[in-house]
Parts: sequence; C-alpha cells; structure tokens
Amino acid sequence: MKPTYSFHTLHEFVGKELGVSEWITITQKMVDQFAETTGDRQWIHVDVERAKRESPYGGPIAHAFMSLSMVAGMMTQIGAIPDDCAAALNYGIDRARFPAPVPVGARIRNRAVLTEVTDQGGGRKIVKITNTVEVEGQSKPAIVAETLAMLIGTG
Repeated sequence: MKPTYSFHTLHEFVGKELGVSEWITITQKMVDQFAETTGDRQWIHVDVERAKRESPYGGPIAHAFMSLSMVAGMMTQIGAIPDDCAAALNYGIDRARFPAPVPVGARIRNRAVLTEVTDQGGGRKIVKITNTVEVEGQSKPAIVAETLAMLIGTG
C-alpha cells in the first residue's frame, strides 16, 4: 500500500515527483502589472514595439523574477504542501537559474520534485523542492529553482 502524502510521511516522498501544474498563459498585462509593482520597466518587458524590433527574442519577455514568483502558486496547485499542515512559509531559495526566456504569450507550467526534508523539531520541517518551469514548445526550461518552505504540523 502506498503512503499518503502528508506532513508525517514527507520523508517517504524524497526524490519523487509531486506533480505538474496546469499551463498558465503569460500575458502582456501580467508583465506590465509586475513592472508597475516592482519598478522594473526595462524595455524588453514592457515596450512591445521596441521588443519586436530589437529583442533577440522577437518580442517582449516576462521578467525572470515574475516567473519565479509564480512558482509558489503553481506548487500550491500541484498539492506540494500537504493538506495536514497548519501553515507553510517561504523559507528561501537555495539555487535558481533561468536557462531560457519566457516570451509573452507563451504557456508555462511547473514540475515539482521533493528533494529534501529536514526535521526542525517542534512540529516544523523544512522541505526543499526542485521546481522546473517549462515553456510549452521549448526544449530548455525557463527556470530550475530549489525552493525551501517551512512546514508547520497541526500538532
């Protein structure tokens, strides 16, 4: 009988794929809103006409950190955080690489693998998840990131 994925069985899932998120289409509106929020208004992201003329990608691309910030939501969709956790908090990123751009209009999804579980005592565990953000139709991933989350058990 397979173990159920839970706070108490996390160690049994180390090295296993937790799932793959649904595809998300990256729109220019999303990129513009991220630029407005962060103040990063570099032309390759927000000036569509210039990006079509001058960008090596033939048009605007999403901010790398915008795509990275979407990983948390995609992990939630996958169910990477067990249902029996009282809370899950971002704890850090051990490593993040951006091997390929995300063109505006492209679709991305996340493939998550549980790579490490560290018991912190007191009903807390730190999990490391390797996230590979794929771009539909591209051979290289947009992101490979090892994210850390502090999970707090229900008691």
